[in-house]
Amino acid sequence: MTLLIKNGRIITASDDYVADILCEAEVVTRIGPHLDAPADAQVIDAAGKYVFPGFIDPHVHIYLPFMGTYAKDTYETASRAALVDGTTTLLEMCCPTRSEEPLAAFELWKSKAAKSACDYSFHMGVSRFDAECEAQLREIVNQGIASFKVFLAYKGALGVTDEELFKTLSLAKELGVIVTAHCENENLIDALQKQLLAEGKTGPEWHEPSRPTQVEAEGVHHLMTFAELTGAHVYCVHTSCRQALEKVQAARLRGVRAWVETVIPYLTLDKTYAERPNFEGAKYVMSPPLRDAVEQPTLWAALRSRLISTVATDHAPFDFAGQKEMGRDDFTKIPNGIPSVENRIQLLYTHGVCRGHLDLNTFVDAASTQAAKLFGLYPRKGTVQVGSDADLVVYDPDYRGKISAQTQLMDIDYSAFEGWEIEGQASVVTVRGKIQAREGQFVGELGHGQMLTREPTHFN
Repeated sequence: MTLLIKNGRIITASDDYVADILCEAEVVTRIGPHLDAPADAQVIDAAGKYVFPGFIDPHVHIYLPFMGTYAKDTYETASRAALVDGTTTLLEMCCPTRSEEPLAAFELWKSKAAKSACDYSFHMGVSRFDAECEAQLREIVNQGIASFKVFLAYKGALGVTDEELFKTLSLAKELGVIVTAHCENENLIDALQKQLLAEGKTGPEWHEPSRPTQVEAEGVHHLMTFAELTGAHVYCVHTSCRQALEKVQAARLRGVRAWVETVIPYLTLDKTYAERPNFEGAKYVMSPPLRDAVEQPTLWAALRSRLISTVATDHAPFDFAGQKEMGRDDFTKIPNGIPSVENRIQLLYTHGVCRGHLDLNTFVDAASTQAAKLFGLYPRKGTVQVGSDADLVVYDPDYRGKISAQTQLMDIDYSAFEGWEIEGQASVVTVRGKIQAREGQFVGELGHGQMLTREPTHFN
């Protein structure tokens, strides 16, 4: 398929210019003014619109057994939802339990992604570390996975011991793999949860007090200590507060190779949503929790300065009815997650770019380029240049609309952003030159997505 996008304003992490883009055999082959269309080309006029590189969500959960249930989305629903928002690549957390073998889990997660409409890869979860696991992790890296995931939370389930953390980071350093980490102190959480429940504090509004900012900051400090001792490169997922950022900044000044992710719920929602009456707050339970709104200016400032590298979703969809309700009498049993893979770009553009928090280059950097660079995909993904995959988003800044659960493609019975007004929309979305979405509608092909193999790059 040959595709010519004409007259668009091309925005990358560093550039801003008007030109045409010719795409052939799944890649960008020419960029320049007034390109002639080959006879067989499909032509899109992008005058008055932006052309962004396809966006990358570096943190999603699609297949996820969790807290006695399963996340609702499949790749059939989640990849379509991602595409209508302009996300063309998903990096999913593969999260085996301590009793599962890594290779078997990796094969299972891959099988679930076979019908994806967008490209994808995985962060390989390490939930225990022994000689057998080490051998399997080495094989998984050989198969093209260049990142691990560890939990410093969920005691007795996904969380690793300090010895396992040290060995995982040491292996990662040897292999050049970056380690993504959920940073909280699991023992403090366990103690605080028990204390609150003993006091009869069982509603979703007590989720945040059971995992306050100090607990997250202590988890980040813990990770930084281990990263400093091993020399491993680390990436703090879903960072929510100033105290955690300060721990990363202090470690960086000591020479620790550390990067930071935040997620769109922290930038746009606050803890009052989880305090809504009649158990409505359960819709907004995630970990780390939504914070006081005072944290948001710090997060936006950290994005502008690029102390925060990426904006992800931590998409983890659970229905309100029948799933979130599992925790009606005990907030610790509410499945964690705020579904947002369909809304990340809309919200980041509306509340970031349109409100003056981010310029267009930083917007692209945070939503695409940095993820590509950190996780071994750049320059195949994350930019618009000759030779890159033709993952492109023609974006209409004049569009106005509202978010609604009635129209969303995510397989979930509510929207955390119901009725929110949005400014701008992905008008055309391509994955390797194939149009997969138009004007907020999926028009593509399930199964077009490919698993992306990645080379480790984090050695020095």
